[in-house]
Amino acid sequence: MVAMSGGVDSSVTAGLLVEAGYEVIGVHMKLHSAPAAPDAGVVTGPPAGASKTCCGLDDALDARRVADRLGIPFHVMDLREAFQKAVIDDLVDTYMGGATPNPCIQCNGVLKFRVLLSRAMALGASKLATGHYARVTSEPALRTAVDGDKDQTYFLFPMTPAALSRTLFPLGGLSKSEVREHARRMGLSTAEKPESQEICFIPDQDHAGFIARSRPAAEGAGEIVDEAGCVVGKHDGYWRFTVGQRRGLNVALGRRVYVQRIEPSTRRVVISGPDALWSSGIEATRWVWHERPAPDEVVQVRIRHQGGLLPARVTGGEAPEIVLLEDAWAVAPGQAVVVYRGDRVLGGAWIRRGKGSRPVAVPARMKRLEGA
Repeated sequence: MVAMSGGVDSSVTAGLLVEAGYEVIGVHMKLHSAPAAPDAGVVTGPPAGASKTCCGLDDALDARRVADRLGIPFHVMDLREAFQKAVIDDLVDTYMGGATPNPCIQCNGVLKFRVLLSRAMALGASKLATGHYARVTSEPALRTAVDGDKDQTYFLFPMTPAALSRTLFPLGGLSKSEVREHARRMGLSTAEKPESQEICFIPDQDHAGFIARSRPAAEGAGEIVDEAGCVVGKHDGYWRFTVGQRRGLNVALGRRVYVQRIEPSTRRVVISGPDALWSSGIEATRWVWHERPAPDEVVQVRIRHQGGLLPARVTGGEAPEIVLLEDAWAVAPGQAVVVYRGDRVLGGAWIRRGKGSRPVAVPARMKRLEGA
């Protein structure tokens, strides 16, 4: 079973597996209220679209065109209820809790490789294949893609070893340009389709408005305060902010200030200069381990998608903590911290908060920040 989003990556995934001799079934997931393509019949409608979001009607139509081109069965699977619980409700609850969610991890690492995988197995499929840029080796182990700029392992750390053993990532050894060349060679209508970059269930990308509409009775307005607790401004919803944010604060203090933390209980947004946002450690929760490193082993951690890798150690017992060997700036609660050993994903968790910092001269930190 190939999860076909209607983009070029999943289209080429299906095509490569057909060429490799697999019996392939294409499945498009209907995830939210946007209408999807019918489960049978001739596709009509506009050509391959240029939408910045995914999982809409045009994408379902594009996926069916590709399936028709490849000569494989195609179905639309209704996962709206599971998507609501795993992704949408999680996003709203996380923002309401004063943290910054990552819906792509919930969708890719949780929904696809738990809910969709179980459906694939129930239907008799031996493997689930997707268009992710990642690799699975025989251990099984999750490893980074050959194309480091496209690597998506940050979103996939919640996958269990059992899920990895039943998963195929045919694009893990390819670059994006090579994938498009394969699409052209196969004559796929999605060959030149732009990538989706936005949150699919928030078409206008106004997440603050989405939260307000989802929780209409919630009171979010409050004060913007400095580190001493002095009120320096007002806001109309604490869920509009994330740690490290500078723009949109609408305060004038004569210096650069950033969101240091969010206090949902008081609805206060605390701001500070950049030096207060450096952390030497990370507290995280809901750990998923593929292989836990020894406490003295130096590993690498990533705290945001496309963020740099930081050297660190994992300490503690039942509640592991990350000790950073280089301070990290703007550690955002609600995001993921993913642990790597070289190209291998060892595990990951959801960040609760950054911890402390070592005394380092402000000019040195500012130089690091400006160069990041």
